[in-house]
Amino acid sequence: MKAVNLKKILLTTIFALSLTLAFNQELTHQDSVSVQLEKSDINWRHFIGSSLFLLGNLDTKEPPVYIQLNYGYRLSRKDLIIVEAITWTYYEPLGIPYGSSGDPYPGKIRAYGIGAGYQHFYWKNLYSTVQATPFLQQFFDSGDEKIQKGFQLWCQLRIGYRFEFLRERWFLEPSFVCNYWPVNTNFPESFDEIESEWPNYFLFEPGLHFGFKF
Repeated sequence: MKAVNLKKILLTTIFALSLTLAFNQELTHQDSVSVQLEKSDINWRHFIGSSLFLLGNLDTKEPPVYIQLNYGYRLSRKDLIIVEAITWTYYEPLGIPYGSSGDPYPGKIRAYGIGAGYQHFYWKNLYSTVQATPFLQQFFDSGDEKIQKGFQLWCQLRIGYRFEFLRERWFLEPSFVCNYWPVNTNFPESFDEIESEWPNYFLFEPGLHFGFKF
């Protein structure tokens, strides 16, 4: 999910550094991915994980209070189902593209969601994930008073690559994400005036998930 411009720059930089580190580590592996699956993944059907967006909580000015927990179950060597619990706070429209700026909301929005997704692996550890998350949204004014509730349906298409290390049990998944929210209801009028200026999608957002298989 998108944050303010400073966070975008920070997270994009972290994404690039983490991708470089993970790629260098991957070059040390000698076994093919298919052999690794034969040895380990067929037994480790579960995983738990989260996102590097947790680092956004270091922002003291507009903290996203971001919490995410993923659980995955491997149906086969190439197919997984994922359940994700997530909550966060945002202060401006999510559709503002990179390189643009817009007015912040006259307050903030706190969102709580539980979503489900399907992940499929293609060549080696190249994967795609489709996911949908319904969110309960709470609107707060500039005085931090709750004024309204709404609903959002958040849809994602994620394309990435999984890098595994430490006996193939830990992993990093750098990715690019296309976000689309076709349902976004019950905005207060003052919020909607700002929200309506921007699209209901955000494309090619960098992401970095991490996790542990068991």
